[in-house]
Amino acid sequence: MFRRTENDFRLFDKGILFAMVLLVGIGLLAIYSAITAYNTPEMLKNNFSKQIIWFMIGIGIMSVVILLPMKFFYKNAYIFYALGLILLVAVLFVGGGKGVHRWFEFGSFKFQPSEIAKIATVLAFARFVAADARDLTQYRDLSIAFAIVAIPGLLIVKQPDLGTALVIFSLIPPIMFWAGLPPFIIFVMVSPVITFISSFSYYTFLITILAICGVLYFSRRPIRTVLLVLLLNVTAGAFTPVLWNRLHDYQRTRVMTFLGLEQDPQGTGYQVNQSKVAIGSGSFLGKGWQQGSQTQLRFLPEQHTDFVFSVVGEEFGFLGVTVVLSLFLMMLIRALQIAAQTKSKFSSLVVVGCVTTIAFHVVINTGMTVGIAPVTGIPLPFLSYGGSALWTNMVLVGLILNVGMRRFEYL
Repeated sequence: MFRRTENDFRLFDKGILFAMVLLVGIGLLAIYSAITAYNTPEMLKNNFSKQIIWFMIGIGIMSVVILLPMKFFYKNAYIFYALGLILLVAVLFVGGGKGVHRWFEFGSFKFQPSEIAKIATVLAFARFVAADARDLTQYRDLSIAFAIVAIPGLLIVKQPDLGTALVIFSLIPPIMFWAGLPPFIIFVMVSPVITFISSFSYYTFLITILAICGVLYFSRRPIRTVLLVLLLNVTAGAFTPVLWNRLHDYQRTRVMTFLGLEQDPQGTGYQVNQSKVAIGSGSFLGKGWQQGSQTQLRFLPEQHTDFVFSVVGEEFGFLGVTVVLSLFLMMLIRALQIAAQTKSKFSSLVVVGCVTTIAFHVVINTGMTVGIAPVTGIPLPFLSYGGSALWTNMVLVGLILNVGMRRFEYL
């Protein structure tokens, strides 16, 4: 099972591994600076030291993922998926959290099953759409593919954890496109989501509907198809008030604050404002490690977890932010090159799923720190404090490196 050939190691992408290790190192510097601001040796020991230990354990987990043949993940994809669903259901009944059910608690360690669900969904989704007999233009196959993503996504919404659920749902367009689904069908699938989001404002809803009408007109589709797509989008817009009433108060506040329809100076708005002040004050070279006033005076909540990017921006400046984003970009571009060269359709789709998951985290997390995306609680891969999230992202990188070593193999 673990047999290797000389050619396998020649194809090992050291650049991706280097980028990941460097991102973790930058994250450790930012976490250390953010935690020392609390001036509590116990917190430094419990958090910073744990992050180092979790990274070392993650290296072991990632090594196993790299060594296992992709055929192992192909054969067991549905088993991993079933295990992920079982854990997502179980956490709703025995999970911990104040007013939520997101994680299992083992002493001081908290484990989020939604992290396993991310990996399991990528594997199961990729296996289903990679089958030679699969025809994604047929309603049956398309519905099953969508259900594979929707089931864990809706279970995560129930926790509630809207941010992670969006990560799961974000897998649909890229993997479907990479699998060969026509762009128009992807447009039909994605447009109701865009309409739903735009429905919080009458004007944005109207602009979205007009834009959809434009796409339908230039695509020269039959009138029946046009009417069906319009009906689907109008229904999505009408459904917005129903879902809105089911959201928790903090979720409504985040959405309204992001849209500029509500001020929240003591809550979400405060976090975003302080984050923007921190990043803006970093200038080009930053204030220096452990010299950031917003960080060291603890004006910024969650500065070692969800808002660690703000610490990087304040203390390492525009240069530091550019380095971080460049490392992510290099990692994801090289991963897509691997996906394009891979002979196995399943393996190629797995890489696309891994890239989508990491990229979605990066875009939303960095976006929320500068106020152009809602505050969703999505961590920044490899930099934010947290064991289960770090392990998940390292497994995703491990899968990418695994496929890279076997890019010319057929399953």
